[in-house]
Amino acid sequence: MNSVVWAQFTKDKRNPIFIILFIAGSILATLVFAGGVYSPIKVAIFSEEENASDIEKKWVKLLNVDDSFQFVVVEPNEAREDVQDGKLDVAVKVMETDYRLVATSELPTVSYVQQHVDKVFQQEAQLSAIVQTNENVREELESYLEEAPFQMETQGLESEKVPNYNMSTQLLFAFTFLISMFILGLKVNNVTHDKVSGIWNRMILSPISKTKMYCGYILYSFLITLFQVVVVLFVFKYMMNYDLGDQLWLIILIAAFFIFSMISIAMLITGFVKTPEQFYAIYPSVIPLIPIVSGAYMMPGTITNSVLLFIADLFPMAHAMDAIMAVIFYDAGFQDVMMPLLFMLLIGVVTMGLGINLIERRTR
Repeated sequence: MNSVVWAQFTKDKRNPIFIILFIAGSILATLVFAGGVYSPIKVAIFSEEENASDIEKKWVKLLNVDDSFQFVVVEPNEAREDVQDGKLDVAVKVMETDYRLVATSELPTVSYVQQHVDKVFQQEAQLSAIVQTNENVREELESYLEEAPFQMETQGLESEKVPNYNMSTQLLFAFTFLISMFILGLKVNNVTHDKVSGIWNRMILSPISKTKMYCGYILYSFLITLFQVVVVLFVFKYMMNYDLGDQLWLIILIAAFFIFSMISIAMLITGFVKTPEQFYAIYPSVIPLIPIVSGAYMMPGTITNSVLLFIADLFPMAHAMDAIMAVIFYDAGFQDVMMPLLFMLLIGVVTMGLGINLIERRTR
């Protein structure tokens, strides 16, 4: 088995560009489609009133109450140029009691900013109306709210903490797993490639058993794919400040079960083909459909069709995504994700057995 693993490693060692490109592709896809480095939305604010400085100072303090936004005072011309050039999605022109948004397109960011700014302005308008009758009401209201007679507590359905769901984190794993499926599939295809080239028959004549031969191909496919996933997770957690929770070891364990299960599915597809070219024609056409059916690109609960949900459960990606999102957003432990792990293990064992059986039958 070690000789098979070392032989596969030597191939990649001679030409490592394949693995490097796939790792870079995982990172690039997440940066492009998931919003890049996690950081608050930067919004420029400016005023063109006579007392612009006082107005800007007032509103920048009131608007910077949400960690999701970062309001910065800039010059009016600079704000408009940044929005026009695409450096900023939106800018806010503030007045004493009103505001205007400066934007060039209807991006989702614009509506988020508008909701936040509108809420702050409405609250300030209500306070200002009360202050006109009583100048000390603002201080009294703030002290009253600190020790209000009625307190509201929020609690999540599955834990006391209400999760702050981040779609960028979900897309990170969706694209990482998508690329990993291509890596492991192409590595598993080395079985067919070695059969066609005659290397497989030479190994059969050697002292190594068929079990060790299969284990060598499977182990190397598993290790190289797990390496890709770990590298991507470390880059996003420690270099790009993505919140992946405090149980990275459990996330990697879930990814390991997912990789084994997908290797088994790739082995099953290998059992249906005769040449590497047939595998290249079928596998890349099927794999991109798995994240779509599994709902990896959509918010949880978007897919409600029972047929699609049943199909998604046949593939390990749906179980892996559910388990990882539970670990990150709901602080789930090992026991909480035991069922998704068992489902992935069951899928892997069944498809691996079918795949190897088909390969052996086709060989005979």
